[in-house]
Amino acid sequence: FGQAMPLKRGLSASRNNRGPAGGSRLPITLALFFFLFLVALMFSVGPWLRTGAPIGLYSPFFLIASFSIDEASLLSGSINQVIDVITANTADLGPFSLDAFRRSNLSASWKLVGAEASADHLSSSELKPKQSATIVKQEVPTKKDTKLSDDQAPFVESPEKFARRQLREKRREKRAAELMRQGDETTIKFENAAIERSKSVDSAVLGKYNIWRKEIETENVDSTVRLIRDQMIMARVYISIAKMKNKPGLQQELQTRLKESQRVVGDATADSELHQSAPEKIKAMGQVLSKSREQLYDCKIVTGKLRAMLQTADEQVRSLKKQSTFLSQLAAKTVPNGIHCLSMRLTIDYYLLPLEKRKFPHSENLENPSLYHYALFSDNVLAASVVVNSTIVNAKDPSKHVFHLVTDKLNFGAMNMWFLLNPPGKATIHVENVDEFKWLNSSYCPVLRQLESAAMKEYYFKANHPTSLSSGASNLKYRNPKYLSMLNHLRFYLPEVYPKLNKILFLDDDIVVQKDLTGLWAVDLDGKVNGAVETCGESFHRFDKYLNFSNPHIARNFDPNACGWAYGMNIFDLEEWKRKDITGIYHKWQNMNEDRVLWKLGTLPPGLITFYGLTHPLEKSWHVLGLGYNPSVDKGEIDRAAVVHYNGNMKPWLELAMTKYRPYWTKYIKYDHPYLRKCRLSE
Repeated sequence: FGQAMPLKRGLSASRNNRGPAGGSRLPITLALFFFLFLVALMFSVGPWLRTGAPIGLYSPFFLIASFSIDEASLLSGSINQVIDVITANTADLGPFSLDAFRRSNLSASWKLVGAEASADHLSSSELKPKQSATIVKQEVPTKKDTKLSDDQAPFVESPEKFARRQLREKRREKRAAELMRQGDETTIKFENAAIERSKSVDSAVLGKYNIWRKEIETENVDSTVRLIRDQMIMARVYISIAKMKNKPGLQQELQTRLKESQRVVGDATADSELHQSAPEKIKAMGQVLSKSREQLYDCKIVTGKLRAMLQTADEQVRSLKKQSTFLSQLAAKTVPNGIHCLSMRLTIDYYLLPLEKRKFPHSENLENPSLYHYALFSDNVLAASVVVNSTIVNAKDPSKHVFHLVTDKLNFGAMNMWFLLNPPGKATIHVENVDEFKWLNSSYCPVLRQLESAAMKEYYFKANHPTSLSSGASNLKYRNPKYLSMLNHLRFYLPEVYPKLNKILFLDDDIVVQKDLTGLWAVDLDGKVNGAVETCGESFHRFDKYLNFSNPHIARNFDPNACGWAYGMNIFDLEEWKRKDITGIYHKWQNMNEDRVLWKLGTLPPGLITFYGLTHPLEKSWHVLGLGYNPSVDKGEIDRAAVVHYNGNMKPWLELAMTKYRPYWTKYIKYDHPYLRKCRLSE
């Protein structure tokens, strides 16, 4: 209190010199004293009340009470002097001073980053007087352990900088809070995504809803069916995982939903075939799959299960393909009951006819080379009738068309009877029995000699005794009865069968004629023997597909990339045939293939060899193939074709025929015919 003592003595002296009028200042002095007391109380007691700290002996409250300030000194001194006294007596209180309180209790926004570091490099002497408004300096160190050194000078920001930084911190705090909130929302969104999607199936478009993958949003008639099947696949995966992870409850629930889905989808192939409860089952399955995904999903395990299912399905598909091939070959070589019935009824009625009624009219046209002659070799009455009828219907002048039919002895009566009952208008028709061609014997024909051999019978009828359907599929193709019939090989003997004709159009019995064919006789074959439509594409139906080029005889004489052509509609120049001895060429190669090392059985491979370099390519519109095996033949090509060919196993008279191609064939059959009705033949 060194500074307070002179002031006290000065106040006492002034009081002794005070006149009578000085007594009027007493109320003012008391009011000022009370005001200062309240100010000191506010700055000293308030912070301790907030922080819960005890009021010390060095608080301004007790210091003011200990001051010896008399009335005379207050009356004669100014208010500024009193404030200076209080400041001087509280400045050396260290952490209990007002400045220290302000410095230590400032909010975070008032604390300067790096202020303490910067203060270490500043001394009291380096601070300018004008900085006193913004810098609080402690001049006198305290006597406590919590002293501040003389060279420490904490900074307090100006109000403008404080306001700007406070705004920045508020923005940062707001952004941080927003990010935290978004993070929580994102987590919740991912956790409940599958469930939310499954619950929204009622408002979704069926066929576009899939909780596992995003599908291309296209309108398909079977989109819902495929969705259910996808769900069934995932259900099977999770059933396996649930069993592995010992989740019997979830496994049972999945199995229940799987059975429900199986009952709903059944054999449906389109959405319209599904039961009306399908949307409910989809929703229920989606929810249980979402639940399973939350509890069981493991990318590695699910991938392994799906891969195993894919491999199993692939093996099943291969096995089913083999069985399908076997069964289709089996079906292709069978004769439908209706056609067999038709043949039997016609045969019986034919042999009941008198001999004079068994003859066809216009027999004089059979050897007239100026007419249009057709060769048709068949044992199928109904198929042969379609070929003849379709040709006559589309012919410009039917009277100039002559049909030469050759069949076997079993169907000879039926074929004759059918065309006697249903003559082809003004056209000429003639039916022959291949068994009556006495010149066609094993001594002349190599294929007949080979068919009679024990090795060929072993190959045809035993085929190494296959033990299953699939194992015998490859051999069964070549055990088709058509390969055993000379009707199939008679095409190599056309000049012998029709020695007085110059040109003849060969037709298979599985074709349909859609346009007039007389233009084929005007085609210049340029010295070639055979006019045919080529069938090769970039790499399909070339010679290496049919012939064994590992054999030196084949490799030396033929080009593996030579283009193949099709039997079914071929225009033959019989004059050139004779000059080039085509039948002799055929016999030569057929003898070399007795052990089937050059090609498998059939007539196309020897035809490619025999007519190699002697085939003239026709325009493709004359002959369109594939209706017996290819479901994607262009409809425009079919409509523009002069002849459409049902080559393959799906013949139009069989139940396994492709329905979209069958009308081209059935339009030439009168199903109201009495014989057809009796044999229950219908479209």
